[in-house]
Amino acid sequence: MTVAPIDLFSSFIHLDDGGQVRAEPPVFDSERDGWQVMTFHVETDADVHGDHWEIHTEADELVSCLTGGIRLFFRPEQPGGLEEEVRLAAGTAAVVPRGRWHRIALDGPSDIMSVTLPRGSRLQRRAEG
Repeated sequence: MTVAPIDLFSSFIHLDDGGQVRAEPPVFDSERDGWQVMTFHVETDADVHGDHWEIHTEADELVSCLTGGIRLFFRPEQPGGLEEEVRLAAGTAAVVPRGRWHRIALDGPSDIMSVTLPRGSRLQRRAEG
């Protein structure tokens, strides 16, 4: 077996239920089993679909800021409530609880890594308020 470097910015790392780890093309499949590690260089809020809420129904998500700075927002759990905001500086991470709607906004160009089970994930357009 030959071991070769993996470019994390051009591959997703898939960790399947049987313990195998594979680098694959960066395609998010919400029907896929197994954990997925995704690394992105992002320049604008559009790069992180900032106009949408995102939810992962099958597992928590680890969101980490590798460089730059991001803000992680959680949709209010009760109508009329306020969004919760968590600021992530370079080298920090936060756990998004399973089933919690969230979105990301950038403080500037950043590198982000996330880890979650993609199965059951969904996006929902954010109503501007």
